[in-house]
Order: sequence, then structure tokens, then C-alpha cells
Amino acid sequence: MQTTDIKQVAHRLIEDLSENATWDDLMYKIYVRQVIEAGLEDSRTGRTVDVKEVRAKFGLSK
Repeated sequence: MQTTDIKQVAHRLIEDLSENATWDDLMYKIYVRQVIEAGLEDSRTGRTVDVKEVRAKFGLSK
């Protein structure tokens, strides 16, 4: 993501906060956005694991 894109996204995150938002609310929104961006990048670059593999590794059923 470009620096200007980050600034625009940050402005939108702040604008979308409620009037009584806390610093924790803002930090949570930033964290969620960062995790989503990282996941999308992993997906784009093929750093994924098939759900069947994950289920087998952890002994989970369907």
C-alpha cells in the first residue's frame, strides 16, 4: 500500500469512529485493518494453507 493510500485509509478510519471513541477503539481499527492487509498479501503471494491441512493438523472434523 502506498504512503498516500495509508494516509487516506487512516483518515477514513478516524472519520468513521463515533464521537465518543477511545484511543483503544482507534488502535483496534488500525490493528484489524493491518491484519486484513497482511492476509490479503499472503493470499496474493500464495502463502496459504488448505483448510483440509489445517483441520488434519489440529484433529478437527468438518
